[in-house]
Amino acid sequence: MNSVGIIYNARIPEALDLGTTILHQLPLPEDSWISPAENLEKFQDRAENTKLVITVGGDGTILRAAQLTAPNRIPVVGINMGRLGFMTELQVHEALEKLPLYINSECRVEERFMIQATLVKAHGSDSEVGVPCHALNDVVLARGAVSRVVTITGYIDGAQLTTFRADAVILSTATGTTGYNLAVGGPILDIASDSLVLKPVAAHMGLTAALVLSAEVNVELSLEGYQDATLSIDGYVDFPMEPGDRVMVKQSPYRARFLRANPPSHYYATLTRRLGVSIRGQ
Repeated sequence: MNSVGIIYNARIPEALDLGTTILHQLPLPEDSWISPAENLEKFQDRAENTKLVITVGGDGTILRAAQLTAPNRIPVVGINMGRLGFMTELQVHEALEKLPLYINSECRVEERFMIQATLVKAHGSDSEVGVPCHALNDVVLARGAVSRVVTITGYIDGAQLTTFRADAVILSTATGTTGYNLAVGGPILDIASDSLVLKPVAAHMGLTAALVLSAEVNVELSLEGYQDATLSIDGYVDFPMEPGDRVMVKQSPYRARFLRANPPSHYYATLTRRLGVSIRGQ
């Protein structure tokens, strides 16, 4: 029988407690495993025989888990111990009671679009192409340690769009539009959308509005000027960038898969609550 993996946020002591309780109290396959989200490398060889991953933490825990689950098409069910929990499915108080429903595969599978980012480092007349990274939320090219705007030229399918002088440029999936993108005034996309959003942050020059782009486009962000910058993948994998470096972004071949017991409309039914927005009369 395929195993069940439990991935928890090691910075939350209660997450390990709940993960251990799930491992020992629920009827999981004997070779099921548990791991902190920050140390998943040693479980790569277990992925092929894992039928389900349970995350205990918040959306950040799911973002880390997706690096293991998405390439292996493993569905995820998340237990929320974070703040917003847009991708999580269960609350702590109901987890032990409801998890058997998901373990027995009695739920629908929801797939989420991801994007792939490749950093191309400039070395004189040569260039060095990095290993592609896959993001479930967003790819952000932002200013570095010095508090000055960066100059970024954007290209869409090879055509120059504009040159930004801004604090950052965000490329967000539909899933990521409720994160950094939303905080700086970007739109929220339907979670089933394959589109992505390009949103500059505090732009001093160039386009200031968000652009909603087709899933098929290839986006290039080229760092110009003299200011160093940072490339961030899903907010936890960072790469330094120097002027002349580029990041190439396109649709990822991977999809994040989630188990859902509620219908798709449940996302909208809980959207304002998760955002902390009150509804008149409630």
